[in-house]
Amino acid sequence: MSDTPSVPFFKRVAPGGWAAVAWGAGIAFTALLRISVPGQEGPDVLPGFVILRWDGLAMLAVATLLTLRGSALLARRPTAALNHLLVASVIASTPLGVTAIPVAQYLAVDVALYAIAAARPRREATRALLLALGLLVVYLAVRLLAGWSAGTTAALAVALIALVAWLLGRSEGQAREFAERSRAQATAQAVTTERLRIAREMHDTVAHSIGIVALQAGAARRVIATQPEAARQALTEIETASRETLAGLRRMVGALRTEEPESESEPKPKPKPESGSGSGVESDAVAELRGLPEMPGLAALDRLAELTGNAGVRVAVRRVGAPGPLPPDIDLSAFRIVQESVTNVVRHSGADSCTVTVDHRDPASLAVTVEDRGPVAGHARASAGPGSGYGLTGMRERVAVLHGEFGAGPRPGGGFRVTARLPLPTGATTR
Repeated sequence: MSDTPSVPFFKRVAPGGWAAVAWGAGIAFTALLRISVPGQEGPDVLPGFVILRWDGLAMLAVATLLTLRGSALLARRPTAALNHLLVASVIASTPLGVTAIPVAQYLAVDVALYAIAAARPRREATRALLLALGLLVVYLAVRLLAGWSAGTTAALAVALIALVAWLLGRSEGQAREFAERSRAQATAQAVTTERLRIAREMHDTVAHSIGIVALQAGAARRVIATQPEAARQALTEIETASRETLAGLRRMVGALRTEEPESESEPKPKPKPESGSGSGVESDAVAELRGLPEMPGLAALDRLAELTGNAGVRVAVRRVGAPGPLPPDIDLSAFRIVQESVTNVVRHSGADSCTVTVDHRDPASLAVTVEDRGPVAGHARASAGPGSGYGLTGMRERVAVLHGEFGAGPRPGGGFRVTARLPLPTGATTR
């Protein structure tokens, strides 16, 4: 459990914002080329006579307005935004007295090409590149047909920069797509692994219940003639264990037969994974916290707290309401959720304590909450960096199998909180 890392500054600014910044930088660079700066005898480029008149300034103003409009549209309508920026680059180049569109007037277009190539489908990105390169060709062709000089070399340099910007954008887009596919595959693998683990635990639970049934049946057979009351009690135990096992099997099989679990109470993140931990192959808690029963339940929470205290994190266990008997699968799942959450605290939160709350007040459901107050100075994490998020995926899958509700996220006052509500079948009894 760890707080979500902050987004880098350059990603907090929308691509349209960077396009506007690039346009402003290009205008400033164009102005610097046409004035005398300290250390120079004269400007690098002689200003054209049009730019010094009101109509030249009006063209620059119109080009700036078109650029701002295109920057605002870049996220929602990238093709229309690119058209605005291309027209602005032509209008801004007209009063400069140049033979080709300068690099400075194409910087905003380069930013738009990068953003489109990174975020849009390949076909749309390719069309954008062809449109940007095609404008440069048309601009040169018009000048040549009119009998004016054309800066072919300068246009080639502008086209090369635009192509590089597009290729960088495609590279980032492909890297993002690959990362998303990898996360999806890893999440699916974590879900499958957790389902197999649930199935193994259910097998152990069924084996335990069938063992009880076999023992009680043998006892009833031996005393049915001499002690009918004891035989009746044994048959009652057999009926209870059989009903519990059958109900647990129905819940598990009904969920595991579904290819995709039901929608959970919180949306799944995208690009970035949830904070949490877990190996994705076997629970970290099972691997680290030894000394627990083979088939633990909520009765083993005090032992879990003791083992976690030995790992350097104090665990306070609070029980609200009167504890009642629980079906074996729900008892085991509730414990596994607490166990995984506590392990996350030890590994990733940097906290020195956490609180486990088990709420029995609702007769129709069992609620468990595990929360910490965040990192404490001088208390190091057992594992550096945030977790993979597969521990939370496993907990969510376990809750989904039981048709419950799951939530995980940062606490308002700092730290992290995991909550799970597991519905109880009517007339739930202990094993």
